[in-house]
Amino acid sequence: MPTVETDGTTIQYETEGDPERPTVVFVSGTATGPWLWGWQAPTLAGAHHTVVYAQRGTDGSDTDGPYTVDRLAADLEAVLADADVRRAHVVGAGLGGMVALRYAREYSRARSLTLFGVAPTGDAIDADALAGLHPSDPTRIRQSLSLAFSDRFLAETGLTDDIVKWRKDEDAVGDARGGHIDAALGFESGPLYEVDLPTLVFHGVDDPVVPPSVGEDLATDLPRGRFEPVEGKRWCFIEHSAAVTDVIAEFIEESDATDD
Repeated sequence: MPTVETDGTTIQYETEGDPERPTVVFVSGTATGPWLWGWQAPTLAGAHHTVVYAQRGTDGSDTDGPYTVDRLAADLEAVLADADVRRAHVVGAGLGGMVALRYAREYSRARSLTLFGVAPTGDAIDADALAGLHPSDPTRIRQSLSLAFSDRFLAETGLTDDIVKWRKDEDAVGDARGGHIDAALGFESGPLYEVDLPTLVFHGVDDPVVPPSVGEDLATDLPRGRFEPVEGKRWCFIEHSAAVTDVIAEFIEESDATDD
């Protein structure tokens, strides 16, 4: 598996698909490992070149700080440069979406943004709900999933045990977990009118961490933003993965068609 060193920290990433096709890079949410993209990334890899990486502090990447959105955006730039990606459609959830917004302002490789449950400022996040979704006690991971998924999804899919295992294996713990949470709560996007890329803003209609009205306002404030509500909670894009991925694929195709 490829790795890149940035700011003295080793970041691990994976690529799939034809590098001659449009690249889609996935940025995981607060304290969350790359398992989060186990639904979207494999599906999109058929028609695209995909990059999935472990943000610092998660999975196989080093845990060294600092944990700031600026630093995490620089990590994303290092990954794409190492993977020899000239332009990329950036898909981010939660903190990963904040990283995507900062990346679009500071670097030149972003082609479009797809954001899930993103707030333009940390003040819009329910800090207690965010901490509850990412508990410091691993024995509370199963319980925390009630903030991410509907009761029906947890009862009927049979994925609960797998998701608990993936989170225990890959999600950030200790200081890294705290660093991710602090980075999200301290985020300020800056003027949104400066982010003029095509941007698709998904938001769970029952998201307990960031109110859906925040996502709707974010889409409105972005020059080329589009809001897509999704039934469900924080990780609605997993619960409704097939429908959400279809919309992403169509959005990326439209963005490529209009790209300068």
